[in-house]
Amino acid sequence: MKSDDIEKNSGSLSLHSVSQPEIDDDSTKEINVNAEDSKKPQSRYKKWATSIKNMEDCGIGPVPLEERQPLTPSTSLHMLLMWFSMTLATNNIIVGSMGTLVLGLRFKDAALCAVFGNLVGAATVGYMSTWGPISGNRTLIVARYFMGYYPSMVCTTLNLLTNVGYSMVNSVVGGQILSKVCGGQISVLVGIVIVAGASLVMALFGMRIFQVYERFAWLPQLMVLCVMLGSAGPHFDFNIQAEATPSRLMAKRITFFSLCLSIALAWAPLAADYYVYYPPHVKRWRTFTVTMLGAWQAMIVTLLLGIGLGTVVASSPQYASKYGTTPGGLLMTAYDSLGGFGKFCAVINVLAVVANNAPGAYSMGMNFQMLGPCWQKIPRPVYTTLSTVIYTGCAMGGRNALYEVFKSFLPLIGYWVIIWFTIVVEEDLLFRRKRGYDWSAWDQRQKLPLGIAAGISFLIGWVGAIVGMSQSYCTGPIAQLSSGADLGLWLGAGFTAVTFPALRALEMWWIGR
Repeated sequence: MKSDDIEKNSGSLSLHSVSQPEIDDDSTKEINVNAEDSKKPQSRYKKWATSIKNMEDCGIGPVPLEERQPLTPSTSLHMLLMWFSMTLATNNIIVGSMGTLVLGLRFKDAALCAVFGNLVGAATVGYMSTWGPISGNRTLIVARYFMGYYPSMVCTTLNLLTNVGYSMVNSVVGGQILSKVCGGQISVLVGIVIVAGASLVMALFGMRIFQVYERFAWLPQLMVLCVMLGSAGPHFDFNIQAEATPSRLMAKRITFFSLCLSIALAWAPLAADYYVYYPPHVKRWRTFTVTMLGAWQAMIVTLLLGIGLGTVVASSPQYASKYGTTPGGLLMTAYDSLGGFGKFCAVINVLAVVANNAPGAYSMGMNFQMLGPCWQKIPRPVYTTLSTVIYTGCAMGGRNALYEVFKSFLPLIGYWVIIWFTIVVEEDLLFRRKRGYDWSAWDQRQKLPLGIAAGISFLIGWVGAIVGMSQSYCTGPIAQLSSGADLGLWLGAGFTAVTFPALRALEMWWIGR
């Protein structure tokens, strides 16, 4: 099939249809051959996996065209609902509460930071998700075309740590809720194990199962959030605000804005993973739009609810003494007057935690296999199980300091992701848009960028993040000059955006790829 034919059949591919090796017949064969090669070390696993209905048996190679799902009139709706369900997460309520309960912002200030900060982050998720149907590759395999084979492995490792951290937080939140619901008869430790185990079961089966699950999981979650709002909403204090100088108040606003941006940014390195089974002629603008809207709407609902709950605890010593200031206790304040029904709603919140946790556990299994050929010899379920054991252990150890973990951990995610995302956008717009992509070369180092420019720019971006960060463990000189505002995201992106184009142009001139 020639690129002209593709352009006639799909407007979404016109961006990359010029000399696009991946969409002609020969390259399709190459994709299939490479995909099969990546599965050879797992032949025993494949035989076992195919014997189990709906178990995903593929490796990290591109998904062949004949295995993609056909488009239907409801495809866009399914995409939107999947993201709405995955990001309608209980842990976002906890992050929202930090704006009012930890940083001491007024409801209005925190809400504006959440709405616009999260919108920017959701746009990055929408952009990265478009690479899944186009390439058939997972997000951090696509990253090899922008950063090179070896530098992209650094990002893969960072993404593993990111997902371990997020899964740890999810498990602690779920475990605390279960413990509160049972009046302490189930310990937080047991609750953590229950949440992690349920997430593991879903992640082992792969994309096909939780794509279907996520299409429906949002409904009970949303109903419970409506109950929470109806119960706690009358107690929201819209005027409470901690005393602060104007400069310090602005610093807190910037910090919370960056925190809400980081929540969405954490999904960007995973976004394309969930679309590799869609055909390449899905319109790119549609993929971007439904992904951004689904993720943004869900995260805003939960963030705003968390901001309101934070004002309840901050303004009421009675609630603070009864439930404490732990994340699980914060959620139970919303069900204070509902008795047994409130406890039932809290259990539904735990199911929301599982819905949010499973995609990350799935992607971690893929990320391990992306670390090199020898890593691909071990089947994905082994890595998924190993990841679950690791984050469960971390959750048990950090269960009593969750707010501090959130406050320190989320910005670190945002720093590396915004630096990586800046390189991706500039490489695509400035250097790759006219040359196209050979998606069959996903594991051929000699056909991928060497990555010198990306590697140096990534490190320079981290310099910017460090001098601008404002964390308990490190406050950069620029952050000190700005009354403690966390500027790490913005300086990291700025340093990278300025240095990468020149270094990449030099690399192209000197090396030629």
